[in-house]
Amino acid sequence: MLPGVKNNPALTIFEESLNAIALEKEIAWFKAVLTARFDLYFERDAAVKEIHAIQPPDLSEDTSEFAQIIRQFDMGFDERLIAILALLPHLQPQVLDLFLFNNKDLARGFTEFGGWRGKDHSGFLPTCETAVFILAGNDLTRRFQVLQLFQTDHYLSKLGIIKITHATNGEPFLSAKLTITAEYLGRMTSGKSQKPDYDIHFPAKHITTSLTWQELVLSAEVMDEIENINAWLQHSEKILQHWEMGRNIKPGYRALFYGPPGTGKTLTATLIGSAADIDVYRIDLSMVVSKYIGETEKNLANVFDQAANKNWILFFDEADALFGKRTQTSNSNDRYANQEISYLLQRIEDYPGVVILATNLKANIDEAFSRRFQTSIYFALPDAEQRLRLWQGMFTDSKRLSPNVDLSILAEKYAISGGAITNAVRYAAIQAVRMNRETLTQDNLIKGVTKELLKEGRTQ
Repeated sequence: MLPGVKNNPALTIFEESLNAIALEKEIAWFKAVLTARFDLYFERDAAVKEIHAIQPPDLSEDTSEFAQIIRQFDMGFDERLIAILALLPHLQPQVLDLFLFNNKDLARGFTEFGGWRGKDHSGFLPTCETAVFILAGNDLTRRFQVLQLFQTDHYLSKLGIIKITHATNGEPFLSAKLTITAEYLGRMTSGKSQKPDYDIHFPAKHITTSLTWQELVLSAEVMDEIENINAWLQHSEKILQHWEMGRNIKPGYRALFYGPPGTGKTLTATLIGSAADIDVYRIDLSMVVSKYIGETEKNLANVFDQAANKNWILFFDEADALFGKRTQTSNSNDRYANQEISYLLQRIEDYPGVVILATNLKANIDEAFSRRFQTSIYFALPDAEQRLRLWQGMFTDSKRLSPNVDLSILAEKYAISGGAITNAVRYAAIQAVRMNRETLTQDNLIKGVTKELLKEGRTQ
């Protein structure tokens, strides 16, 4: 994106216009290549003898985001054709209508065209086979060469430009769906990098906070452990590469946060991300775990695959629901549950970023995971001094407190978490508004605390 585009609607429109101009030229080139491939394949009079004679547009002086991406990866003919093919369903889907005509001998579509149909989209959607047909035709040697462009270690997939999705096990590799990722769809069109958001296909939510480290109240011992994670995020490259320790130390970092609810586990994970300028995604376990065999692994793979190239921090809250102890194998359900845990263990071990698991009870976490944590951090209920700091931190404007409020009494008398203190203050504020008061009273704060204690089955 051009400097200054962010928060400037006029410049954003300008960037979109630059992308549109560049993409119009790229689409015109693709159409010429596609027409030549059909003419050559069906032995009609063709303008060229080989599709590579049709050179893609020169983008060396183009300032659009699309052109910058092409130059950044030094994309050649083949890579550019694959990228625009994956983009076309979003830009000009009618360009791919050429693939919809039938083979008269078989009264159905041509197998070599590949393609798949969406539930609502009525046009042709490309597969890897579609790209191979355009680039290789009937040339088997060339087909083998193009196949390499779809391997997981090729930058198109490895860096998250395209996504290759295999719908059914056992089917030919090239029958996989070929799509552009949300990030590069955004960059190549609006010029903005689109962050994935929570939906059925991506069961994770980007979490942020407006709070700072100064507002996080933890013991010195816990903060020291947190600083180890911060130091790893800041200096892991130095340790692994400059010190040449990468042969023995894996690039990822795994941490377990455990302790009572409301003690700051989620906030800490979010602040770690903010300090390192890394996105934090909280995994929604209710969307991940499935009763259907293989679906849990598929849901998790979708998250890990998208996160692998982004260096996200993955935060699994209430992790014992997914990372719980393996059971003795007595039936097929036990076997599949244990397979899910083993799969998770492998994905976490291989993930190059930071994974944080949070749980209320450490004992519920499978030992196979526990042994692989670089750190296990206990978030205890705050002591009286810490509780006072939490109460005071809730009121930036002391005018909102009635003269009878004594925060030191609340902190000394009630052993509750920071989350419970927040809920108690919310309750007192609602009561003040309902009673048309401008201040919060001690009685309402105590009543709010009492409600929090009752949630936990306590009276004091």
